[in-house]
Amino acid sequence: MAQLYVTLLTFWPLLYIGVQSQSKSKDTCIYQGDEDTYSFYEGGDVVLGGIFPLHSSTIPLVSTFMTKPKLIKYKLWMQTMIFAVREINQRQDLLPNLSLGYHIRDSGDDIPVSVKRSLLLVNGQPEKGSGQSCEDIQKQPSPVIVGEASSGVSMAVLRTLGSFRIPLVSYFASCSCLSNKKDFPAFMRTMPSDLFQIKALVKLVHYFQWTWVGVIGVDTDYARFAIQLFLKESERFNICPAYVHLYPVALTQDAVEELVNILKSSSATVIINFSVDSYLHGVLKECRRQNVTHLQWIASEAWVTSKVLWDDFGDLLKGTLGFAIRRAAIPHLGNYLRRVSVSVVQTSNFLSEFWEETFHCRLNGSVNTHVHGEEAQNWPPCNGSESLDDVYTLYADVSQLRVSYNVYKAVYLIAHALHDMSKCEPGKGPFQNGTCGSLYPVLSWQLLYYMKRTHFTTLGEEVRFDDNGDPIASYDLMNWQRGSDGSFQLVRVGFYDASLEDNKDLAPESLCSQSCLPGSRKARKKGKPVCCFDCIPCAEGEISNQTDSIDCLTCSRETWPNQAQDQCIPKTLEFLSFQEPLGKILWAFSAFGACAALAVLVVFILYRKTPVIRGNNMELSFLLLLFLCACFLIGLTFLGKPTDWLCRIRYPAFGISFTLCISCILAKTVVVLMAFRATLPGSNVMKWFGPAKQRSSVILCTFVQALICIIWLSTNPPVASNNTKFMSATMTVECTVGSEIGFWCVLGYIGFLSSLCFVLAFLARKLPDNFNEAKFITFSMLIFFAVWITFIPVYVSSRGKYMVAVHVFAILASAFSLLLCIFAPKCYIVLLKPERNDKKHMMK
Repeated sequence: MAQLYVTLLTFWPLLYIGVQSQSKSKDTCIYQGDEDTYSFYEGGDVVLGGIFPLHSSTIPLVSTFMTKPKLIKYKLWMQTMIFAVREINQRQDLLPNLSLGYHIRDSGDDIPVSVKRSLLLVNGQPEKGSGQSCEDIQKQPSPVIVGEASSGVSMAVLRTLGSFRIPLVSYFASCSCLSNKKDFPAFMRTMPSDLFQIKALVKLVHYFQWTWVGVIGVDTDYARFAIQLFLKESERFNICPAYVHLYPVALTQDAVEELVNILKSSSATVIINFSVDSYLHGVLKECRRQNVTHLQWIASEAWVTSKVLWDDFGDLLKGTLGFAIRRAAIPHLGNYLRRVSVSVVQTSNFLSEFWEETFHCRLNGSVNTHVHGEEAQNWPPCNGSESLDDVYTLYADVSQLRVSYNVYKAVYLIAHALHDMSKCEPGKGPFQNGTCGSLYPVLSWQLLYYMKRTHFTTLGEEVRFDDNGDPIASYDLMNWQRGSDGSFQLVRVGFYDASLEDNKDLAPESLCSQSCLPGSRKARKKGKPVCCFDCIPCAEGEISNQTDSIDCLTCSRETWPNQAQDQCIPKTLEFLSFQEPLGKILWAFSAFGACAALAVLVVFILYRKTPVIRGNNMELSFLLLLFLCACFLIGLTFLGKPTDWLCRIRYPAFGISFTLCISCILAKTVVVLMAFRATLPGSNVMKWFGPAKQRSSVILCTFVQALICIIWLSTNPPVASNNTKFMSATMTVECTVGSEIGFWCVLGYIGFLSSLCFVLAFLARKLPDNFNEAKFITFSMLIFFAVWITFIPVYVSSRGKYMVAVHVFAILASAFSLLLCIFAPKCYIVLLKPERNDKKHMMK
């Protein structure tokens, strides 16, 4: 009861106080308490919460502190979560229609602070003192939280959030007590339970026939449960504890001397320690002072990879053995971490402190002495040239991605669960009456249901969970060794796999080369025995789905390797769609061209009785404008996903529409020549090419093109097909022309009419200007030829949707050239120079 009272006192500042105003009907929210500046937020359809111990904390129960806690090393875990979220958002095969965001807060490695900030994540938080309505929350609530690192802190958070069935996915909490689904029903983790680690440690001790060992640990839930399990499991192998000792978290000099005296006085030389590295510093310092250097240390997974301990106590810890959680190489994470610059860190208090601590310089002319100490006042200002490539930091060290890999898997667990929810078919869902899980918004209890049933593969590892929400345990057996240069070397000398048979789960290694993971193949080293080989990544388009594959397998034409290159997945379909930027630009120009042609047609109709319009073959001009409008709209048939019928409409419509345009221009050119021929004495040539004959010539020229298209469609028509000739992750859906002869005959016939039109217009170019549009036709044909002559080599060398874009561009460019060159001069006179639009001026 007392503990509950203290907890309530601790979290009263979280309450959003609703203040009823006499003039307003809505409550307004006032955020009480300190504002947490160590938070990272990026919006999305689903915002994942994150809790990380970015600072160590000695914060009292009622938060009245005036100084910020000291920065510690866990910043890499936090950045891995951000990286994983952004990586998933860039993928097309995972959550393609749903974006993820993140909201990350600092737990301070402290129970009250962690619980408080977990509540902020799941509730959202208005700006401090903003006076918003209680409904208008600034940050989106998180339906799931990735965290916490400590087992004790995780238990406290779960006792607060568990009643609401809000999932907590831990990346480092290993206490076996958390597997109790009765007490912690909403808990999952990517960190194996201590139950498996204890079994591995007992088998390791038994393997070396050590039967008399000392067992120590820090006085926390993690160590207490671990030691209890160790003592129970060790009885099966006749291993006896020389002593069991728990030392306090706040290690006083008396407590550390008491512990070291126990170590000195006992005959046991093998010591098993359950704690994190920060609690072991004082113990090892006292061991060195008292010259206790004869011990063989067995490390728990919480400190077995600690380079900090080696740097300070390498002489005492050489030869240490322990089991570490599996390591993985996360592609591109290192480059992502090193891209941090001064301009980026100035946007975050946390990153600013990290930058100042790393380079010992001051940002913005000041430095936080509460974080870095008084000596930081003497640091020079940061000059902007600092780079993480020039220094070594644990932040950018991606050589031992173990806990970070757990964070990565936790994010992917949530993403795959959401992906499974998004694929649910109505009426076939797992909930009442066959309903599916809600995605807008995501309900925590529904997400938890999918998470417990999710299994997936990432970076070549199959990730599964048992009924308790625990992953299948697999550890690397690590040995601390000193290199020839005195450097720390963490060497993998074995492994423990809980999925193997009982007598095969622990396997010390003696290998020339490590096994090649799926996604790579073995390549024998020249001059070396067959046991010595290199692991070569599979080439583009190839996979290997087994360990130690000799050869890689080539994916089929319809599939492509996934990121890990351990399985073939269907290729992404690609086509020039209306929604993508290039498609939007093309349909916008098509619509604009069609509207422009119709606008010119309206102008010609309104001014049809004026000399400029009447004197330039008004009827053919009307027809030409209508056909140009059709040409612009034909470009739209090239956008969108191709189908057989669309392909069979696309090419004939293109050929016939342009033939109609060129036929009209050809008839206009012939009329110009005959008109001036008719002015000669005794000439009656115009009676042979009157309006009826002009229309007939247009129909006749178009009939030839229509006949070509009919023969083409009836013999070998265009069809939609998937282009699999190119080695890439995408497969282009395109229209194949069927008969190449038919396609080029259509283009060739348009080219023949254009050439004939150009020759006739060129011959008529020097006839009197006011009656003569031949020079405009000549210029338009020159541009028309330039477009299509350029089109042919570009079209042949392009592929995929860009081939279609080239075709549409050629259609639009040639249509605009005809519209502008032939009709712009007339519109200029009609609309802007009406004084020149009279019979007197035309007769000059």
